[in-house]
Amino acid sequence: MSLIQINGKTRRAPLDDAMSQDESPKLNDAVLNAYKPDAIAARIEDAGVAKAGLPLVPLVTLSILAGVFIAFGAMFFTLVTTDSGLGFGPNRLLGGVAFSLGLILVVVAGAELFTGNNLIVMAWADGKIGFPALLRNWVIVYAGNLIGALLAAIAVYLSGTLEMAGGAVGANALAIAKAKISLSPGEAFVRAVLCNALVCLAVWLSYAARRVSGKILAIIFPISAFVALGLEHSIANMYFLPLGNLLDSAVTMGAIARNLFYVTVGNIVGGSVCVALVYWVAYRMHRGDGG
Repeated sequence: MSLIQINGKTRRAPLDDAMSQDESPKLNDAVLNAYKPDAIAARIEDAGVAKAGLPLVPLVTLSILAGVFIAFGAMFFTLVTTDSGLGFGPNRLLGGVAFSLGLILVVVAGAELFTGNNLIVMAWADGKIGFPALLRNWVIVYAGNLIGALLAAIAVYLSGTLEMAGGAVGANALAIAKAKISLSPGEAFVRAVLCNALVCLAVWLSYAARRVSGKILAIIFPISAFVALGLEHSIANMYFLPLGNLLDSAVTMGAIARNLFYVTVGNIVGGSVCVALVYWVAYRMHRGDGG
């Protein structure tokens, strides 16, 4: 810090005056500029190692939280798309922005989400973790996400909020669930691949940001796109489909299990192969740092 004299009084110099011309741009670069893609890849690998090494209790706790957080986004989506009167496209866009709440909570507040954790494949491909550690994380996180989403579905059902707008919110929730179980296996799989490519890209972009505001902005557009396009997210479906079952037994447990199977497999392909392995090849496989 440097001091200057103003009207006979000693004051702190403004930041730009207190630094040399060489130092100021370096500070601006560090604070304002996004991480470059190769740096993002390294950061995600490091995060993957840390996630794979989490002890059981925090891993389970953070996984349950993520299931609840995604359910919050799904609740918000259901509400804002009920009788909005905006027309198909704008209504879907509004719902996508609302659903973004879920991943924003996961990334900013901190939680372990199965679909985002597909990016741990980068650390596995680089030999920084073994396959058992990768599988342990996925199995525990998937189960924790399921618990959180189920608890949220039960809570919403018991809360009476589905009776809002004369029961229209509940009717919308049921229509969402029925539309999902009506998908063929092929449709569910392909929609899930595309979905988690966008989800993992949202997480990837959030690692480029240095500030919370940047992380939020990075998340909104990819998540809004996947929701608006009607793509399939396994953890969101862990909320939507059981809630549909509570509302109408026509949403059977067998139909729920079939949907979750194909959507989960598609999510793994979309996140692990289409994003994690592609970026590993692009930025990590051929690097010459010996790491």
